[in-house]
Amino acid sequence: MEYTIDLVAGLFVVMAALALLARRVSVPYPILFVLGGLLLAIIPGLPRLRLQPEVVFYLFLPPLLFPSALFTSWRDFSANIRPISLLAIGLVLFTTVVVGWIAHSIAGLPVAAAFAFGAIVSPPDAVAATAITQSLGVPRRIVTVLEGESLVNDASALVALKFAVAALMTGAFSLPAAAVSFVVVSIGGVALGLVVGWVSVRVQKVIDDPPVQIVISLLTPYGAYLIGERLDISGVLAVVTAGLYVGWRSSEISDAKTRLQAYPFWEMVVFLLNGIIFILIGLQLPSVLDALKGESISITRLCGEALLISIVIVLVRIIWVFPATYLPRVLFPSLRKRDPFPGWRNVSIVAWTGMRGVVSLAAALSIPEMLPNGRPFPGRNLILFFTFCVILATLVVQGLSLPPLIRWLQVHADSAAEHEEREARLQANYAAMARLDELAKDDGIPAQLVNRLRDEYKDRIQELQGCPLGPDAGAPQGMRNSPYTHLQQEALQVERRIILALRNQRVINDEVMRRIERDLDLAEARLHLEPTGH
Repeated sequence: MEYTIDLVAGLFVVMAALALLARRVSVPYPILFVLGGLLLAIIPGLPRLRLQPEVVFYLFLPPLLFPSALFTSWRDFSANIRPISLLAIGLVLFTTVVVGWIAHSIAGLPVAAAFAFGAIVSPPDAVAATAITQSLGVPRRIVTVLEGESLVNDASALVALKFAVAALMTGAFSLPAAAVSFVVVSIGGVALGLVVGWVSVRVQKVIDDPPVQIVISLLTPYGAYLIGERLDISGVLAVVTAGLYVGWRSSEISDAKTRLQAYPFWEMVVFLLNGIIFILIGLQLPSVLDALKGESISITRLCGEALLISIVIVLVRIIWVFPATYLPRVLFPSLRKRDPFPGWRNVSIVAWTGMRGVVSLAAALSIPEMLPNGRPFPGRNLILFFTFCVILATLVVQGLSLPPLIRWLQVHADSAAEHEEREARLQANYAAMARLDELAKDDGIPAQLVNRLRDEYKDRIQELQGCPLGPDAGAPQGMRNSPYTHLQQEALQVERRIILALRNQRVINDEVMRRIERDLDLAEARLHLEPTGH
């Protein structure tokens, strides 16, 4: 027990150090976490940690997928359901077939085992896509499509893997039966997610206790996934659907106090789980190499084959994305009129963002070691090695090359969300002003209080009307970087210094200081409010 605690504590220390380094060198933290895990893996004397697929699928995956869906805009997701589906289903199946054929041709894997490997490496990682794209300053639609794809594609890939493994285990495969089963599994997962989400919303709606509501929120993805797996339908789609449903209804079931606690809670959960899982990916190197000891193929040849497969995986995505983007618009004028041709630079970003991650590695590890007849699963060690190499190649190479590629293509974030935010704030403030005008007619309310609050709303409206937005604003955060905002920040800093000085002088105690400090924190948070990166 003491040994396990020391090990976990050590991983947290490494994770914190790598996170600070990632911020300092401006590198997405999943990349440094994997590289840090690799360095730890080659240090002599350190214990070897074997990543269990059950731990990934049952412990890590549900709480990582759920907040991504929870904080996804349903409006944007549904508006982009066509490109998301083409990537999450069409590209996954296309990648499975092409990579499976390549693996069979160059590595000699049996056909079913080769297609199982193709399914394993077909889905880009949800965590990596979100962590790498959220801070790169790309148009919002690109982020929506990439995050939406990464939410759904795991289900497609895992179902395809299940069929490939079943074909090897039973020696039989029926494409029509597989297609029908795929539809049933998918529809069943979505239906279950709606039921679990509805139950979660109903339960939270009658509870006015933030810690309990947060616990129920945490249990929701586990419930959706576990029930889905027990019913032999897609637990991944159940989690994603439940997250989208609960996210859509979140403002109705939680008050300000709950939301102020829930957002940082989920942010911390995602960061901790991401850190551990990506470091564990790097730590699997000894296990992967040990598995190759029984193979008669040279490591040089295996590395060459792994490199070729990684290149094919990158090219397959590029080959799919451009026709899938432009061909429907060429064939259907109504679609072209409703959704014009996007710029090739934006499409290039989507085509290049295909990092693989922990789901692929866990899927490879989940392949059974033995067939029902007692013979070893054909090519299992090669599949594990190739999967590990593909994760490293795509995550490190594509992840590190994305920022310079975005700069080279001169792709910038749009200001659509900023415009929407300003218009929404203006409408809310105008409505509040109208209500104050109604209350001013009530003789029981002091006129000076109404006038004071009306002046505050007038100031807010003037600030919103005067904030620079659009291409000429210089930065997309114009509304939050206005001179008025800087003045508010300066005033808040003065308040903080005074409160701290009063505490140090023993004029007020720490409890009073923390209460005032919380109000100042909330005021400052409003100045720097940004959309969540989940």
